Amino acid sequence: MAVSFCGKRLLLTRTNLFANPRRHGYIVLVPEIGEDLPEKNPLSSSTGLPEFNNVTIEKCVGAIGQQAIAAEKSVRAIEERLEQAAAGTGPPVTDVIKDIILPLEATGAPLETTWGIAKTLYLGNSSRMPTKSYLTIHERARGARRAKFNSVPIYRTLKGALAAGRAKPDGELGGEERRLLQKYVLEAKLSGIEVDGSSKLELNEILERLAQERSRFAGKRDVAVKKYQQVIEDPALMKEFPPNLLQSLATDPSQAMKGPWRITLQPAVAERFLEYCGDRTHRWNLWQADTRKCSIHTDKSLENSSHLESIRALRKRQAKLLGYESYVHMSMETKMAGSVEAVRNALDELHRYAKPAADGELSTLERFAGEQGFRGPLDIYDVPYWKRRHLATVHQFDQEALKDYFPLPRVLAGLFQLAEQLFGVRIVERVGVDVWHEDVRFYDVLETGPNAPADPIGGFYTDFYSREDEKLAVADNAGWMVGIGSRSAAAPGARPLAALICNFPAPLYGKPSLLTLDDVQTLFNRFGKALQHLLTVCRYSDVAGLSNVEWDAVEVSGHVLTHLLHDAGTIRAISAHYTNEDPLPEPCVEAIQRRRTHLAGYRLCRELYLANLDLQLHLTSDYWLDVMRKLYPHYHPFPLDRKDAHPCSLVAIASGDWGAAYYGHLWSRMIAADVYSAFAEAKEPAARQEVGRRFRDTFLALGGGCHPGEVFRRFRGRDPSPTALLQTLGIYKPQTVGGGGGSVAAHPKAAGKEEQQQQQQQQ
Repeated sequence: MAVSFCGKRLLLTRTNLFANPRRHGYIVLVPEIGEDLPEKNPLSSSTGLPEFNNVTIEKCVGAIGQQAIAAEKSVRAIEERLEQAAAGTGPPVTDVIKDIILPLEATGAPLETTWGIAKTLYLGNSSRMPTKSYLTIHERARGARRAKFNSVPIYRTLKGALAAGRAKPDGELGGEERRLLQKYVLEAKLSGIEVDGSSKLELNEILERLAQERSRFAGKRDVAVKKYQQVIEDPALMKEFPPNLLQSLATDPSQAMKGPWRITLQPAVAERFLEYCGDRTHRWNLWQADTRKCSIHTDKSLENSSHLESIRALRKRQAKLLGYESYVHMSMETKMAGSVEAVRNALDELHRYAKPAADGELSTLERFAGEQGFRGPLDIYDVPYWKRRHLATVHQFDQEALKDYFPLPRVLAGLFQLAEQLFGVRIVERVGVDVWHEDVRFYDVLETGPNAPADPIGGFYTDFYSREDEKLAVADNAGWMVGIGSRSAAAPGARPLAALICNFPAPLYGKPSLLTLDDVQTLFNRFGKALQHLLTVCRYSDVAGLSNVEWDAVEVSGHVLTHLLHDAGTIRAISAHYTNEDPLPEPCVEAIQRRRTHLAGYRLCRELYLANLDLQLHLTSDYWLDVMRKLYPHYHPFPLDRKDAHPCSLVAIASGDWGAAYYGHLWSRMIAADVYSAFAEAKEPAARQEVGRRFRDTFLALGGGCHPGEVFRRFRGRDPSPTALLQTLGIYKPQTVGGGGGSVAAHPKAAGKEEQQQQQQQQ
């Protein structure tokens, strides 16, 4: 997006936003379309809900432009007041919440809502909100939002209030207000607001180069993925593939059973191919293409080795300029763990149990494969295929057959019932709401109980069905939770609003949408995130719901709901055969539960490897190939292929937002398993309801207004431990030598009721 900054035109990118922390002029949107708007948000109706039928690109761009200008003017007005107060030419600022935070909320909340509407439309109906148009809106909104974090006068004032512990002379900071001010101060610090002189120029150059290198890395990986295609014409090679997968791979979907079929390196395609292809040579061919892409062993014009090394070096220098020992140490500022030591301790404890479990699991799998006629030792590209065969043969788990017992209406009714039983909320569909497609539904969230208010406390849209050429399809993401509107002190009557957008199969020929267990897990996970957004009690949008939740804790609520899914009672409540309502047979219930522990040690070792690889790449200056070769044998029983270059295509770590943070996926699972253990310990319904209410009052209510370490201690009464995750995976065996199962308390600077850490708000 083109913007005018002090009379100069520039391209608005993420780099520019970080590289201009000190502003001494207005940022003005260059007129594009739809600038002349009424004061009322043109995207909302009189009911407060978006008018999705009337939302257009022009209206979205116009609303964002208007609201961005208002947000930036608000920042400048506050800056002028603070500067006058400092010079003695104006009244002093005596209340930072009233004089700074609330005015910023008043202009920031509408901007966030319009941004959420645009993102919802982009994910739910990309024909009406194409990628290019959405990115224009996205970048403009990001630029306006960062303005308040890039203001030197605001930063200094809030930092002083934080140090004094007071919002005004006669009032101490509350816990939520302290977290809010900590966010402002840390956001500014990580943007380089304290860096001056030549170091500032160097930091700006680094951030610009880093954005370029990350873009090149991701671009080359995308080209490499699209470049590889293998066409299979022999139906014998595809005989074990389920019909729906054959249809998605067929060059002509109407000839799904005859082929030919196109195999690519898209993650979802490659993973399923390795699961179902019975021919070892074809498995190896795909696997080696996948692990060698973007390396010097394939198309040299697409090699990412040099970009990976540049990204690592630039991040290291960025951290040094900001005053940190390494990029990992800088990353810990926005994490629940709080220190490299705490992360290491947790990962090492998990590995101590995972490695021997993995060795035993693979020995069992190799014996099974031998009994089925396989000759020779298994290799890494054999595991997905024989894992599926072993799960189906020994544990009677057949994902395709189970679909008949999970029609979406039944699953959804059971999920809503679970939310009412555990969290005290009733979910009721509201008809006549303006939506972006006829498949979309809207639900009000209401309190239960004798004295519950009649008005909803929040609401959410559901858009569950896949729609070709209309709905954004991302191969490795089956669903999204989008926060459209948040609670805000500037709009006390506004209710949180969210959208659940998935790519489930649509009803066909009178048959309802039938979900695989993976689909059901996706639904439960995204619903858990939605509950955290909708049930927040935080007053300020910058810390409400998932905003300001540390990156390694942001997935906890979703994982807790996924754990609850695997309770036998929950499985029975959400399942019934779609034709006759017959209950799911008990052996199938047991098979679903066994699936979670099947090869759990092996899968955990793989995640531990990626987490440690990410940390080491950002802690050391050793060449990436040497780092990989050193770590790989500790987590894999298979020899490393001499041409394996998988770090050259790890987008999440190198060019995504998970650099020096990939361990956070495991950390969230660890915290969620420990949270779930409280539900498992409560045997009676009343006891489970009490645990559910406690979970709502902590994790679902406090959001980013309280450090997750403190949230966990309020819920569990202690620090978290890896033991619960190990027990959930079925690989925990008490060990007397060297202890085990110890807690993983957050870094000392984060301990205590009022925590000192926080993260930048996730996109």
